Amino acid sequence: MLDLEVVPERSLGNEQWELVLGMPISQAISILRAQCRMIKDVHLCYCDYDPLAMDVILNLTEDGIRLVFDPISQRLKIIEVYNMERVKLKYCGVHFNSPSVSPTNDQIEMSFGATHPGVFDPANQQFILNFRGLSFFFPSNDKLEHNYSHGLGSLQFSNGPPVVSKLCIYMGNTLSETRAPSLPISCYQSKCYCEKVELLKDSNGQISGVKIELYGESGSPNKQNDVGQSSLVQEIKFGDSCQDVMSSLGAPCKVYYKDEDKMKIHSKSPEKQLEKEESDYFYNYFTLGIDILFDGKTHTVTKLVLHNNYPGHYDFNIYYRAYFELQLDLDTETKCCVTSTTKWDKVEEILGEHYSKPVVLNRRSSTNATNPFGPTFCYGFNSVIVEVMPNNNYIASVTIYK
Repeated sequence: MLDLEVVPERSLGNEQWELVLGMPISQAISILRAQCRMIKDVHLCYCDYDPLAMDVILNLTEDGIRLVFDPISQRLKIIEVYNMERVKLKYCGVHFNSPSVSPTNDQIEMSFGATHPGVFDPANQQFILNFRGLSFFFPSNDKLEHNYSHGLGSLQFSNGPPVVSKLCIYMGNTLSETRAPSLPISCYQSKCYCEKVELLKDSNGQISGVKIELYGESGSPNKQNDVGQSSLVQEIKFGDSCQDVMSSLGAPCKVYYKDEDKMKIHSKSPEKQLEKEESDYFYNYFTLGIDILFDGKTHTVTKLVLHNNYPGHYDFNIYYRAYFELQLDLDTETKCCVTSTTKWDKVEEILGEHYSKPVVLNRRSSTNATNPFGPTFCYGFNSVIVEVMPNNNYIASVTIYK
């Protein structure tokens, strides 16, 4: 049984790990994987046909814990303990829920102190006791009048004192209005993250690269009080060298060398059948949601890939989401803005006949030939390839090339 510390408006965890509000879903999944001996069963829940319409949820079914993530920012919004019998909980080092301590209303008031009177929810027949960043839910089968101005302790329950059935940790005063907070400093892990990506264009209006707004830690990592957030803007252009890219973005998370180019057959170049002596390679920046392809001979940038990290896509949880806003000029009269939340339907209406028929992309790994999510469609126009998930028409990734 997990033994966890509750910190209102912040986190749930212990000495080894901590789930913090505002934490990216990738970091939360990494923590749960590392605790696989204690946390046995985790379900990922999302809306397949409209992944932005509902929250993304990690459900720890054997531990009675539910982690709710904002579908757009993909940061932790609510921590919910919905089965109090499967977990030990404490506050300031003292247990208020365990096999020997029942979380009654008296125990909650003793552990957390006084607060505003509880709110009665007649639709669900439950009382909600709210602290800042923390709510307790007490079920009630009694028919009670709305005379609870003095709190739960003033009410008489026929079946004994009410016991907490669920608690929620969140940011702010009310659960219904809570939002996922910005990325907390404790989750930076000495890395940079992407705020926004925009296109760069030359004097002729042709795409020449991207402008990336970054943010990360500032100050001394050895002095917690001196650590804050800093932001900067960097440009990556076609033709930049490896040194230029590393000077702008730092060292990549990984370097991947291409074995073959399966899209080469669609190239208009007469050299597409020639074997290259040097392999092209990617710099993978997972926390930015960006891949940068270098030519194996010249070692300069030839392509950039922006990932959206949608659940239900083959690459989910490999990358963080790259929040892009790409202004595309198709001709003098037709313009199109593609963002990380844009559906292909809207882009298709604007494009008209400006794009080619899609290429079917079916990803498979070298160790596993199956892809449970099925193929995606790739549409090309104006030096851009847009990868679309056919089951919901959301954009999975955008590739920009010269």
